[in-house]
Amino acid sequence: MADHLFAPGFKTDPYWWDAAPRPSVVEAALPASIDVAIVGSGHTGLSAALTLVRAGRSVAILEAEVPGYGASTRNAGYVGRTLYAKYPKLEKTFGAEKAVALTREGVTAHEYIVRLVEQEQLDCRFEYRGRFIAAESQAHYDKMAHEFEALRRVAPMEGHMVSRADQRTEIGSDYYYGGLVLMGTGALHPGLYQSALMDRVAKAGATIFGKTPVTAIRREGTGFEITTSRGRIAARDVIVATNGYTGAPTPHLRRRVIPVAAYMIATEPLGENGVRRLLPTRRTMIDSKTNIFWARPSPDGKSLLFGARTGIDDGDLSRKAILLHGHMTEVYPELANVRMTHCWTGNMGFTFDLLPHAGVVDGVHFATGYCGVGLPMGTWLGHKSALKVLGDKGGRTPFDDLPFPTRPFYNGRPWFLGPLLRYYAWRDRRR
Repeated sequence: MADHLFAPGFKTDPYWWDAAPRPSVVEAALPASIDVAIVGSGHTGLSAALTLVRAGRSVAILEAEVPGYGASTRNAGYVGRTLYAKYPKLEKTFGAEKAVALTREGVTAHEYIVRLVEQEQLDCRFEYRGRFIAAESQAHYDKMAHEFEALRRVAPMEGHMVSRADQRTEIGSDYYYGGLVLMGTGALHPGLYQSALMDRVAKAGATIFGKTPVTAIRREGTGFEITTSRGRIAARDVIVATNGYTGAPTPHLRRRVIPVAAYMIATEPLGENGVRRLLPTRRTMIDSKTNIFWARPSPDGKSLLFGARTGIDDGDLSRKAILLHGHMTEVYPELANVRMTHCWTGNMGFTFDLLPHAGVVDGVHFATGYCGVGLPMGTWLGHKSALKVLGDKGGRTPFDDLPFPTRPFYNGRPWFLGPLLRYYAWRDRRR
């Protein structure tokens, strides 16, 4: 193994936990009953809880691990304004009216999280710098330009194409074929965001129970009985906010949500000038492959955070780190001998139609399947789920009435994912 690529003290915990360590778990007794039980302490669950407690409902958040253990403190911190599914495909599938509504909901979700950060004064190092979407080939560049023109006709989007000849104004590399600068997007520190939101929720009156995995949710009269590893609790309403960590207690959702592991590394400090050579505008970057590369400056601007090989099991995280380092140096050859301080992973929740879903199944509210845009969409749909519980018509979303597909024999274990993503990786690299 290339041990020289690991900095002293190399960690397989998320980089974000250095500034936002996970809180200790206090083993408080579960209440006998509660107005609303929320399963999951990520962005969706916390956003829902904040809306509910401020409307006068009592709330218990039930978390299987330490609070914020999942993807909410493991993601890249991108605050986008688009869905994973592209507008032309949405229009072809659903027709123009529905496609426009879905697309604009992505913008609304973005605006909501930005407003929430400002109003709640959440100290999460939020920055508005835009995003550079790098084209893997000339064909990808041409397709990207076409899709963006279609998108900007139906939703408030600003941006411009950058040719390959000019791409070094955006990325210090000749690896790509130009790309799109998408304005009106931002980035934050996801660990600090989750911690700050959790603090607001606790101060508003909700209780978070860590190390309390839910093992069953059962209808009981007009409400529900939730069984956990630490006892039972009665609730008038339940919101499931588990996304990429959805499990056996919610079999309907488990058959529809695909857990996809994403992986990232952090470099040792390169200095602000070193990072600016790689990303001159300090924008976040993703590329146009199906199995994308992505990169961003650390919030202090001194290190590079890089991700790739999503959904592919390469063994332990030390081996994964070496492979990610190799991809990073494909884009940035000058980093060949730069050491890594962290390599970590977290599960995203994808769906078979590549769209988020929200609604009610057997009386249980849910929001899930964000397909890589969970920071804005999870926060937004958590709020909307809370409004539904409150009986507020403002809880409606364009995602509510979508068919939520599954596949025969799928039970929440995506056996097909590794081979499929390896195929996409091979196809992507054929340029």
